[in-house]
Amino acid sequence: MSVPVTTTTIQLSKEIKNTLEAMKLHPRETYEEVLERILEDLRELSEQTKKEIEQAIREIKAGKYRTHEQLRSEMGY
Repeated sequence: MSVPVTTTTIQLSKEIKNTLEAMKLHPRETYEEVLERILEDLRELSEQTKKEIEQAIREIKAGKYRTHEQLRSEMGY
């Protein structure tokens, strides 16, 4: 199922356009994709995600984690 698309023209300063261009992950990434990533970062986290983050913070504070060095050692690197 395709998402309906609309075309809109907006005016941007050269600085903003250059910033968006620099934020592209690859040359063919569209400005829409760049903006979608930016907007995703601004969206409110779900309650479930917030709870999982809080749980992870509690586990870290309780010492329930392994360092990169420990993982490397366990994996034989």
